[in-house]
Amino acid sequence: MQPVDIYTSPLCGFCHAAKRLLNDKGIAFNEIDVLRDPSRKGEMIQRANGRHTVPQIFVGETHVGGCDDLYALENAGKLDPLLAG
Repeated sequence: MQPVDIYTSPLCGFCHAAKRLLNDKGIAFNEIDVLRDPSRKGEMIQRANGRHTVPQIFVGETHVGGCDDLYALENAGKLDPLLAG
């Protein structure tokens, strides 16, 4: 199983929705709260090729994007294969 990193903020509804999908699928993830640790926001922006909104989701080294992108992968049946590597 590929590691999952998700950059979040506690006030972000899309962050909660993305985490809910991962939790419902039983996928462990590393949550990086950029509000609590602002120094990590620069890291997120660099990894996400300039995107500065949360959530930003990574499966292994693959940048999935945001919440809508995560759900689109799930609905297309492509999330499980990506997670499996």
